[in-house]
Amino acid sequence: MKLIANLIKNTLLEYFCVLVLLFAFSMKLQAEEQFITTSDGVKLYVNVKGTGLHCLYIHGGPGSGSYWMEKFMGDYLEKHFQMVYLDQRGVGRSSSPLDGNYSMERMTRDFEEVREALGISSWLVMGHSFGGMLQMSYVLSHPGVINGLIFINCTLSLNDSFGKSWLPKAIALAGDATPSTSLDTANSVYDRMLAIMPVLGERDLMWKIFFADRSNSQKMNETYAHFESWNSDQSEKILEFADYWQNLTKATSSVKQPVLFFYGKADWAIGPEHFQNVHFPNMILWGSEVGHMPFLENRIDLEKAITAYLENYKSLITRE
Repeated sequence: MKLIANLIKNTLLEYFCVLVLLFAFSMKLQAEEQFITTSDGVKLYVNVKGTGLHCLYIHGGPGSGSYWMEKFMGDYLEKHFQMVYLDQRGVGRSSSPLDGNYSMERMTRDFEEVREALGISSWLVMGHSFGGMLQMSYVLSHPGVINGLIFINCTLSLNDSFGKSWLPKAIALAGDATPSTSLDTANSVYDRMLAIMPVLGERDLMWKIFFADRSNSQKMNETYAHFESWNSDQSEKILEFADYWQNLTKATSSVKQPVLFFYGKADWAIGPEHFQNVHFPNMILWGSEVGHMPFLENRIDLEKAITAYLENYKSLITRE
């Protein structure tokens, strides 16, 4: 009997050790930088850091990459969330699709494939700027896997943000140098923007749409200096897809998850009044004295907003 007991004991011990090793291996896989290959062969760069609620970061741009948020806000975020920093297809450290597919449906499928590869059942999503369009597409198509949403200076309608804020600000900055194409309202907002961008670039005025101080623009650009290469394919192609030009503010009333909608009162890229079209039923609306990059220019207020959202979120979970 003693021999049988020892065999059972040793077997259970070996089984326990195997479980511990498998768990440790699984955690090691999640905690490291890695590439996840999508069903259409794109290699997506993913970096999982921190502890707490699972949270996917959906960057803006298009084409900015996830590194800005990790660098300027990561120390705070990673205390409260297990952050999943993702460079979207055609951006930064990720590869580009061979067929050029940057459709909204394909992008949201990428998010799902990343979630499944990491073994996460559900998560929060956090987006910045253009990332708001992708967040909305994701929650509308896969509501069951999204527990909550954090919108940081996000647009939910490109025509509204670009047509009513970005473009008027650009025209005011360019003055008499504004191309006639940009002034002609018969042209699409996209074509009007493309026409004025070279003028803003030549006169070093573009930063004034996004920042309060030029030095902060330089600080943002310097964050990429140590990368040997940076994929910018997405930024050149994604806005050619018509589905990004739909007005998703109309769908906000159907989203039941708790939402933080943080906006800048001097954010000319999105529009200081863009929030007025947003009607999430369960929303903390937070206006801040900042432009488009709060994680750099008013981080204290952004932290307060996210902390308030987390407190509300956890109280809702407790009640359930």
